[in-house]
Amino acid sequence: MNFLEALRIWNPGGDAKFYQASSSEMFGDAGTLPYSEQTQFRPRSPYAIAKVLAHHATRMYREAYGIYASTGICFNHESPRRGHNFVTRKISTAVARISLGLQAKLVLGRLDSRRDWGFAGDYVEAMWLTLQHSEPDDFIVATGESHSVEEFVELAFARVGIADWRNYVVQDERFFRPLDVMDLCGDNSKARTSLGWKPAIRFEELVNMMVDADIELAKTSTTSSSAT
Repeated sequence: MNFLEALRIWNPGGDAKFYQASSSEMFGDAGTLPYSEQTQFRPRSPYAIAKVLAHHATRMYREAYGIYASTGICFNHESPRRGHNFVTRKISTAVARISLGLQAKLVLGRLDSRRDWGFAGDYVEAMWLTLQHSEPDDFIVATGESHSVEEFVELAFARVGIADWRNYVVQDERFFRPLDVMDLCGDNSKARTSLGWKPAIRFEELVNMMVDADIELAKTSTTSSSAT
């Protein structure tokens, strides 16, 4: 709201452009998949509720004051830079360490939850293309595919040559969410048509990229510890 107010006051009708990174979590359990720009929001967490507010505020300022304010409803975007508190990085880090004999188990919550996981680099390209568009607008940024946590785990262990991954994975109900969203998948057809955007990195490539990066990171950390 502070950014949008500043644009309203100091750059009315000017050339400044504003981008709101909205979230697929805003949809919650909205119904039939995949979700599009017309799907109604049913947020299921405080984070999602805050994102809905920011999303609607951006659209309101665009419509009311003519500000170039666009939104990108971004589905899960991952990379080796992802924080360790996210399940994808938790998996890739643990698998890397298990493969090197540095960790025994990977503890997770639900394995059947599904998400539309894409590469963060692809999504940043979509953000840039959004701001090059002739008119401000709202765009779904997604791959159009959803995959389960179990699929991510299986591919991650396969990358290090471990087929019997269930011997290394423990499910803990403490990590189950009280209002979990079981599946999120986005319809990126508007971004494809209007922006000429499409994701370049497929799901398996993304998993391999993250595992490979965490193997190198674990090796470097181990070498540094040994040296000291």
